Amino acid sequence: MGIFLDKDELARTQGAENTAFRTPVPTRVVSNGEFTPIPQTEEQKKVEARIGELADQYGARQGLDRRRFLETSCGMATAFLAMNQVFGRVFEVSEAEAAELEVAQARAEGLAGQFIFDVQSHFIRDDFNQEGLLGLGEFASQHWNPDMLKDMGLTLERYRFDNFLKEIYLDSETDLALLSGAPFDDPEWWLLTNDQIAKARDVVTAIAGSKRLFAHSVVTPGQDGWMDMVEHAIADLKPDSWKGYTIGDPLGPSRFPWRLDDEALVYPFYERIVEAGITTVCIHKGLLPANFEEAFPGTWEYAKVDDVPKAAKDWPEINFVMYHSALRPFLELPDAELAHFEQTGEIRWASDLARIPQEHGVSNVYAELGTAFANSAVANPRFCAAFVGTLVKEMGADHVLWGTDSVWYGSPQWQIEAMRRLEIPEDMQQKHGFRPLGPANGAIKNAIFGLNAARLYNLPLTVDRAAVDLERAAITADKIQQMRAEYQAEGGHRTNLAYGYIARTAA
Repeated sequence: MGIFLDKDELARTQGAENTAFRTPVPTRVVSNGEFTPIPQTEEQKKVEARIGELADQYGARQGLDRRRFLETSCGMATAFLAMNQVFGRVFEVSEAEAAELEVAQARAEGLAGQFIFDVQSHFIRDDFNQEGLLGLGEFASQHWNPDMLKDMGLTLERYRFDNFLKEIYLDSETDLALLSGAPFDDPEWWLLTNDQIAKARDVVTAIAGSKRLFAHSVVTPGQDGWMDMVEHAIADLKPDSWKGYTIGDPLGPSRFPWRLDDEALVYPFYERIVEAGITTVCIHKGLLPANFEEAFPGTWEYAKVDDVPKAAKDWPEINFVMYHSALRPFLELPDAELAHFEQTGEIRWASDLARIPQEHGVSNVYAELGTAFANSAVANPRFCAAFVGTLVKEMGADHVLWGTDSVWYGSPQWQIEAMRRLEIPEDMQQKHGFRPLGPANGAIKNAIFGLNAARLYNLPLTVDRAAVDLERAAITADKIQQMRAEYQAEGGHRTNLAYGYIARTAA
């Protein structure tokens, strides 16, 4: 992904992987470089301290030090227990899960067959240089694909890719992932070209013996030769869907912002992809730096969703997926955003998206959770519940897609657990007319985790639970499933690292 932050903003951040206390769930807002991370809140400081206290208490019973305990399923439960103690009950978790390994393992085994399709994933950022990953390339070469290091070389980029494989497929329960990218006005800034994204999909397919990774091709309306790139993608790369940034360049302000409803510029693209049969278009919306009006003069408005209704009406054959659900960046502490919601019932910008299907009579507009979920879950879980509740209420659970923006936030397993455990508090349900999200593997969460994406990407999965179990088993009976089992049997565990940016702490 690209980096929105300018030099001054970057100077006020530090690498998330350098945090001394590696908690299973981040206790700070982590930025992927596309928005300004707010400093750790007082509540997050309390959560972090409470996690440490509980980890020492429960870890001692199991003969584990704090770090090793927090890498276990009990450690994950402990993090959500601490969050409930600070923020109030939002996550479904019991003390027994945190204290007793058998209880935590029983729950994990009961959910192990859940189908999870992560529709937004990325490689590690350019300046990540963690020496502990240097042996991973050899591990991947020996166990997965003997030719891949020979083909692409023992470079730092290769290590990043290997870590992506480890975090996504071994350290989490993700079954399928979609590899995404970002455009820039200057082609030299592209972190992954469309050809490289497609190549990564092919390498993972070779590793697994089945299709575990799907691929975007990024489109750049208005740039010279952009439709030629589309034609190349259709003919040679066979993308599974398309990715675009209506704000143009993530570094902004761009010379090439565009609107989804621009008939002269973009409609020829729609016509071509309908003809080619690649009809899912994923668009970055929302998620800007806190000073977006100053940093993106004349282009920040393109991050809103007022261009979605006409495009969706004019092109019913196309699925329009809004990444990050168009959530406006936090300009203040998330508590202020929650207070705004409680007063108005509005999630800024995201509510505009959520109302589109009903207000405009369209059924081809979707919300992807992405970083909006990741950071609201750790910054203010009640706000996160309101956010997800709004999307489900207005759009329907069948129009919300699971995406984690990983590996920016480390292994996506903590996000999977946050979504499994998230429940809308009863007072919020009654006041705002939300329905419960239900159990971890209930109808609503199963739809969000994978069944909705399966429909968009033409996978042979149905809504019948028994049938899903059989069909998922057929999809995942491959080398990666074997490697995951071996990795776990040999004691492999999450590092609890995150790789984005956090607000710099005082020296």
